[in-house]
Amino acid sequence: QVQLVESGGGMVQAGGSLRLSCAASGRTFSVSTMGWFRQAAGKEREFVARIFWSGINTYYADSVKGRFTISRDNAKNTVYLQMSSLKPEDAAVYYCAAARNVPGFAPENWDYWGQGTQVTVSS
Repeated sequence: QVQLVESGGGMVQAGGSLRLSCAASGRTFSVSTMGWFRQAAGKEREFVARIFWSGINTYYADSVKGRFTISRDNAKNTVYLQMSSLKPEDAAVYYCAAARNVPGFAPENWDYWGQGTQVTVSS
C-alpha cells in the first residue's frame, strides 16, 4: 500500500499562487506515476497534471498548462504542484494520486489517493 498526504491548500486571491505538496509513504517503489486531480463542488473529478516518478516527463490539462508546474523530490518522496495565476475556476479540492503503471487521465486508472486539500480562489 501507498499512503499519500496532501498539504498546502488555502485561500488566495485571483492572480495569486499556491504550492501543494504530496508526501508519499509505504511501498513507494511500486509507484511509477504521480499526479494531481481536482474536484469542484458539483463536478466530477478531473485530471490536472502527472509526472513519472523516475523521470522528468510531465503532462498537464489544457486548462492549467503554462500556469501550473508539477515536480517531484525523490529523496523526500514528495510531489509538488506549483500553481500560479490562479483563477476562480481553479477553486476545488485537490487530490494527489499515484499509479503502479502508466495510467490514463481517468481517475479510475489510478491506484492510490490522498484525502484532498481545499483550494479557494477569491475574485
